[in-house]
Amino acid sequence: MHKTMEDLVPGPSICDGAWGTELQALGLAAGECPDAWNLSHADRVEAVARSYVEAGSEIILTNTFGANRLLLASHGLADQAADINRSGARISRRAASDRARVFASMGPTGKMLAMGETDEAELYAVYQEQAQALAGEGVDGLVLETFTDLNELRPALGAAKATGLPVVACMVFDSGPARDRTMMGTTPEHAAAALVEAGADAIGANCGRGIAGYIPVCGRLRAATDLPLWLKPNAGLPEVVEGRSVYRMSPGEFAEKTRDLVQAGAVFVGGCCGTTPEFIAAIVKAIKG
Repeated sequence: MHKTMEDLVPGPSICDGAWGTELQALGLAAGECPDAWNLSHADRVEAVARSYVEAGSEIILTNTFGANRLLLASHGLADQAADINRSGARISRRAASDRARVFASMGPTGKMLAMGETDEAELYAVYQEQAQALAGEGVDGLVLETFTDLNELRPALGAAKATGLPVVACMVFDSGPARDRTMMGTTPEHAAAALVEAGADAIGANCGRGIAGYIPVCGRLRAATDLPLWLKPNAGLPEVVEGRSVYRMSPGEFAEKTRDLVQAGAVFVGGCCGTTPEFIAAIVKAIKG
């Protein structure tokens, strides 16, 4: 019998922060495929994973957010999907050792169902390939993150659940007049009901907006379900400086608001865009004392 999310890591539990910006600091070029670094620069990817473990993360992700066959095809890497995912899982497991759990990251394909660019059968097959490759390397769970379309998330969730691992399903709530819906108009309540029905072991939200905006979203998710909640907001809203996104929120400010996320019902907390190992260390101090 497979363990549940909270059996694996009792809450409140600290996750990791952003990966893309950390890889950029180590030399990842604009437009370069970050997932491909699992094969070409494994040492640098492992340095990012290890920095989060050393900061106090109890769960770290893998550098596989965009490592599905459809998205990798845009970089000419579709035939390397399985190898990229396996390497990403091995890298994070080495960095975690016995100090943290590893939940593998799976993101959207970049193809629009509504535009006929793909269909649910293809999506299931694509996510099945990725999920099986990750599960085969001994990760503790899978995280479907940054999804905006329930119709894409459902086949991804089905493919992930078929591995027998605990699965977290997260959406981005940053649209609509109140910025409390996904790009496709899904509310937190609708998302919670649909993801519970689809078999998610935990649900949540990540990316898209700053931590202050996700506190009420977290409360609405908690009111809609008893499942564990996973929240990884951005470090506030970015400013564009010389073509790059700059986040002004400090680690201390973010950590203080993380306490509010936990009070709103979050069980697993971490950061997305703009957060660093320093943010995670501040969260550990604020939450764990």
